[in-house]
Amino acid sequence: MKALIQRVSSAKVEIDGKMTTKINRGLLVFVGIEKADTTAHVDKILKRILSYRVFADENNKMNLSVKDIDGDILLISQFTLAADTQSGTRAGFSTAKPPVEAEQLYYYFAQKIQKQHNNFKTGIFGANMQVSLINDGPVTFLLSC
Repeated sequence: MKALIQRVSSAKVEIDGKMTTKINRGLLVFVGIEKADTTAHVDKILKRILSYRVFADENNKMNLSVKDIDGDILLISQFTLAADTQSGTRAGFSTAKPPVEAEQLYYYFAQKIQKQHNNFKTGIFGANMQVSLINDGPVTFLLSC
């Protein structure tokens, strides 16, 4: 499982030209679900996301997590993160979990976040989304488990 987290001032999702959700200061989380991923992987990476220190403290050091600042989280499914890019000039997707299974794991992920963090929004699994963001920093990290 891969989670690309970006510290944002704001982010929003549009589908078919209509805004469906938006967040303010917090984390935009793109998640790629791989074939071998299970609920245990979700639990592990979610714990890291919620506690990963990417926000500045009073000394301007990245010592605060999204929970510490009571920031927003926007979760977006992005199967391309699970792509095999080791060779050639076109990504292979045999490493990604099949859509039906990935969707179940994605919504498990969303339910777990919602239980642990108040300020949470999600995109729509499998939809063609236009995601806009203001990356604060820029600060971007790729987490995997």
